This record gives sequence, C-alpha cells and structure tokens, in this order.
Amino acid sequence: MAPPAAFLAVFAQTPPHNAPWHAESFEMAVVATLVFGVIGIVLAIVGFKVFDLVTPGNLQKEILEKQNIAAAIIAGAIIIGICIIVAAAIL
Repeated sequence: MAPPAAFLAVFAQTPPHNAPWHAESFEMAVVATLVFGVIGIVLAIVGFKVFDLVTPGNLQKEILEKQNIAAAIIAGAIIIGICIIVAAAIL
C-alpha cells in the first residue's frame, strides 16, 4: 500500500537532515543568535559547576576567597574547553 500523496508532499518540502538551517530574516537571525548565546552560557556555567562537584576541593572557594591565581587559570581553561565543546555541538 503506497502512502498518501499529502504525506509525501510534507516530506518533499522539508530539507534533508544534513542541510544547514538558515534564518529567513534578520530578526530571526538575531533571535537565533541570542537563544544560542544564552544556551551556550548556561551550558558553560553548568559544565563548570559539574567539574567543580566531581573534583576534590572547592574550586570556586579557592578562587573567590583564597585568591588562588593558579586555580583561576585552571577554571578559565576548563570554561574555554567546555565552550569549545558546546560550540561544536551547536554547529
């Protein structure tokens, strides 16, 4: 039994799964940029918090209370690494 023509017409209009998404207007591009930016920032913060939880000690306390520069450099490297992973996942 062949699928109905209306069912096939819906799939004929959708781009293939590997086709990139493009904004149809400038406003859509701005909104997409803001949404992906907020998602990226939230994921970077969550990733840092998870890393801080699974490692011994409290990295946030080391940086803020004890002013440990080495811990701050490590935290910066962790956040940059997480951001690279998030950016690759969003693309």
